[in-house]
Amino acid sequence: MHPMVKPALRRGWRDLNTVQFGMAPAHALVLGPMDTATGSFLALLDGTRGLPLLRDEGRRMGLPDGHVDGLVERLAQSGLLDDATGGGPAADALRHKDGAMDRLRPDLAALSLVSPEPGGAMGRLAARRSLRVQVRGAGRVGVTLATLLAGAGVGGVDVRDVGRVEPWDVAPGGLPADAIGERRDEAARRAVRRAAPDRRPRATASAEDPGFSLVILAPRGGVDVHAPDPVAAEPLIASGTPHLYAGVVEGTGVVGPLVLPGETGCAGCLDQARADRDACWPRLVTQWRSGRPRQVEACDLALASAVAGLAAGHTLAFLDGQVPSSAGARWEVSLPGFDWHSRPVWAHPACPCAATEKGNGEHTSEDGDPHETMAGQQRSTSLSRTAHSARRSGTWRAHV
Repeated sequence: MHPMVKPALRRGWRDLNTVQFGMAPAHALVLGPMDTATGSFLALLDGTRGLPLLRDEGRRMGLPDGHVDGLVERLAQSGLLDDATGGGPAADALRHKDGAMDRLRPDLAALSLVSPEPGGAMGRLAARRSLRVQVRGAGRVGVTLATLLAGAGVGGVDVRDVGRVEPWDVAPGGLPADAIGERRDEAARRAVRRAAPDRRPRATASAEDPGFSLVILAPRGGVDVHAPDPVAAEPLIASGTPHLYAGVVEGTGVVGPLVLPGETGCAGCLDQARADRDACWPRLVTQWRSGRPRQVEACDLALASAVAGLAAGHTLAFLDGQVPSSAGARWEVSLPGFDWHSRPVWAHPACPCAATEKGNGEHTSEDGDPHETMAGQQRSTSLSRTAHSARRSGTWRAHV
């Protein structure tokens, strides 16, 4: 182990005996009391020395025996310590790819803020290279989302769509202007390859196809965003494949729900709940789906980029082992205010997805008013308890 204080957190002394790590309230921590020698020793925790050498340095600085190990343990339990050599064999292989690592260093630093264990950030970043995600839809949202995932280190990003690239499909970070006229899926995959910092590791000949870790449905049509067809997701539900919805309908952007089959509400639950609240809903959906499609649908560029960014963030959180707030909820934002709000998608007892056993069915909202999801509240409470119990006396959350 080569300990280092997480470099993503800026350090500042509140007084002679108290040091604050981090500026923003979400991740800032305060550590104290701390004597002058220990404060000077912190500069040596930069990942270039192993514990034996650090113990020698500590003795030369006059620190008592056991003090260095105690400090390292305290920093680790507070979530302030990283390991420059941690993460396992896959992380070691990634470290030797200098070009890829240079591009991924900002992502690694960000991961260290949400990975409490030393070496955890590098392990998660390396694990992304072996994951596969499919994006269904190669429009302004879908391609931008796919390139964001590839650029963040996800090794396998596949994009599926039909037709050819139209001028209105072009977007910064998505399909370039020189792709107009090409097949959408081919142009999208080329954009993904350009965005990736490194080629995906080759699978061994004996390895079985693991399938997709997540499928993202990012349709170009507004009807499919506003009223996703439950039939289209039936194979995903049957195979237990997690899937996320994202797109733009008219002047509204949508991210979610993230469907965990058998656990959270799905497109069928959403459709059933809407029909319960509005008897005209099935009639409207039929008209929208059968009507003549407009040649060019509304899709504000900034709105599409915002949707792609949020969907990418929720996707990466899920791939890294977290449960994002889109699980069982739809995040919506509308022009011109760009004010995000959450609408729950509770499991519906009439839906065959079998998610009602999780106990969400009785919470169906009659008015559809936006509020935080139960999944989000439970996760926040759980993480708060975990973080609190991990900190020893003398380490506390900074209120800045």
